[in-house]
Amino acid sequence: MSIYTTRLTVCGRNKFIGKVAQRLALALFVVSTALIASASELSDANARYQTERAVCQRGESNQDRATCLKEAGAALHEAKMGRLSDGQNAYQQNALIRCNALPVEEASACRRRISGEGSVSGSVRDGGLLRELVVPDNK
Repeated sequence: MSIYTTRLTVCGRNKFIGKVAQRLALALFVVSTALIASASELSDANARYQTERAVCQRGESNQDRATCLKEAGAALHEAKMGRLSDGQNAYQQNALIRCNALPVEEASACRRRISGEGSVSGSVRDGGLLRELVVPDNK
């Protein structure tokens, strides 16, 4: 075996070890970033739980105290598992799907109302939201 062959083998091994080290460093960076994000999300979830729990204790929710506390605890658990969202995206998608059941000429106006055009009155607490969009008649 010549000196050239020996050096090439050692250099090849060093390159392999270097690539493994780079990949390991990248993996550690990704995992640490995810853990930091998770810690931040967990802190937010705990703060939200404490706020919801206080609302339950004061009797300011629309539920009895036991149900309110149970729901707050369940929401905290789901947040810890990474399965809790504010539901806004699903709400928007469901609303747009409901527009598809309307006749073609009404479905377009429905999608525009859901997207924020027009006016909104009422509240969920009072029985519902009324979304209104005035469109000129095509006749």
